[in-house]
Amino acid sequence: MEKLKFVAEYELRASPKMLFPYISTASGLSQWFANKVNTMPEQRFDFQWDNESHIARQVSMRQNKGVRFEFLDTAENGSDNNYVDFRVDQSELTQSTFLRITDYSSTTDEDELQDLWDGLMDKLREIVGS
Repeated sequence: MEKLKFVAEYELRASPKMLFPYISTASGLSQWFANKVNTMPEQRFDFQWDNESHIARQVSMRQNKGVRFEFLDTAENGSDNNYVDFRVDQSELTQSTFLRITDYSSTTDEDELQDLWDGLMDKLREIVGS
């Protein structure tokens, strides 16, 4: 199955410290990213969209910097799973905060992904007051 690595960057008017819980905790992610998110043992999260459960493992986390979730059982051989990666960067020059999204999935329509992430970011901006 063919996969696409989609990368987009969004400016948010929120400090990395304020933004981080929205990309790293079940309660934060459920406010804008998924319909519902539950934590499970062993760094796993249950993301729910349209009443479908998608189990992901948190494979990396750096406090106030970034987090990556790898969705289990999304590769035929288990070595090329889908993932979503959130990275927070702050410009030293302008003090602007940027959230870089890397979405690696079997959705190969780049325009569709752009629209999806634009909508999700609008929701997140509303929540953080950006």
